[in-house]
Amino acid sequence: MRGLTWTIVGATVVAGIIHVGHAVETAARPAPPAVAADDEGYDPTGRRDPFRPPRTTAYLNTTGVQRTPLQRYELGQLNLVAIIYDTGQPRAVVEDQAGLGYIVKVGTKIGVNGGVVRTIDRGRVLVQEESTDFFGERRSSEVVLEMVSGERGNR
Repeated sequence: MRGLTWTIVGATVVAGIIHVGHAVETAARPAPPAVAADDEGYDPTGRRDPFRPPRTTAYLNTTGVQRTPLQRYELGQLNLVAIIYDTGQPRAVVEDQAGLGYIVKVGTKIGVNGGVVRTIDRGRVLVQEESTDFFGERRSSEVVLEMVSGERGNR
């Protein structure tokens, strides 16, 4: 009986120490800061979405329609790297200065001057662009993108 009494007393003492330790631990934690009643939360209206690329809204053409990635480059910034012939409609691969490749076909819009791919031949792509000259007249011009030979570096 005496052993049982000491066991109960010991368990009560241990429980009291744990309870006191928990009270000390809770008192040591700082309380969360109180929010003032007039303090408002974050209002995102009129601000850019931080999870979207920053340049997506900056590339609008004159009609207000968003441009495709290929319409954001000058034709001189693109390199013709491959042509695919074994399909019903030939396709070409052009690469930007960052190394990203884009597949184009006849009718694809390309370039900042409203260019359109007209033909895809062996080793070259013909792009027709519309431009406005100094006097305000619209002129059509043809730009040829040629593939650079990988072995010699010649065109």
